[in-house]
Amino acid sequence: MNTRLKTCTLAALLCCAMAAHTSAHAQITVYTNCDAFLGAVVNPGVDTYDDLLVEMYAPSLNRTAGAYNYTVSAGEGIYGAGEGGDGWLSTNSPYDRIAFNNFSSVVYALGGEFFGSNLLGRFTPGTTIILTALNGTSATYVLPESETGSFVGFVFSSPLNSVVVGTFGEGYWPTANNLVLAAVPEPGSYGMMLAGIGVLGWLARRRRT
Repeated sequence: MNTRLKTCTLAALLCCAMAAHTSAHAQITVYTNCDAFLGAVVNPGVDTYDDLLVEMYAPSLNRTAGAYNYTVSAGEGIYGAGEGGDGWLSTNSPYDRIAFNNFSSVVYALGGEFFGSNLLGRFTPGTTIILTALNGTSATYVLPESETGSFVGFVFSSPLNSVVVGTFGEGYWPTANNLVLAAVPEPGSYGMMLAGIGVLGWLARRRRT
């Protein structure tokens, strides 16, 4: 196993994503803007990983993001990361993947910052991060040229089973920060919102007459 000293750097947002597969029965929408993602969900909870020390942990950890409990795991162990109070979560092997699953509540959305780091835990530019989402079907999203501030979020039309984050294993480690779990508005909420917009439009037209 590799011993890793993790440090934290900051970088500007540069993220793009590509869907490899979608299903008509279980639609998955990807967001690369955090504000847009938060606008599409309700009751978000965040796990910042700021409590993790710079050391190796067990292959599986039980974590909390707001009202949601979940499990994060990696085959050869989770590695805590970060400095200056900003924690990261990574793996002990560049060939390993981070898996988020076993959600305690119905979760329809998952987002966060995903990027690559090197053996010393410093940000590695030019890395490609691969995310695979599962919720009855599967979808793979590829983030080339990831940065420490890169955000990607998934909103599902059915409950989420898991999201797996990995790399091509070419000398850099998959790393995550500020994981967000959330629900989505009830279908009735959309109807009420559209009805409210319609009423406002009618009032506006009435005032002009």
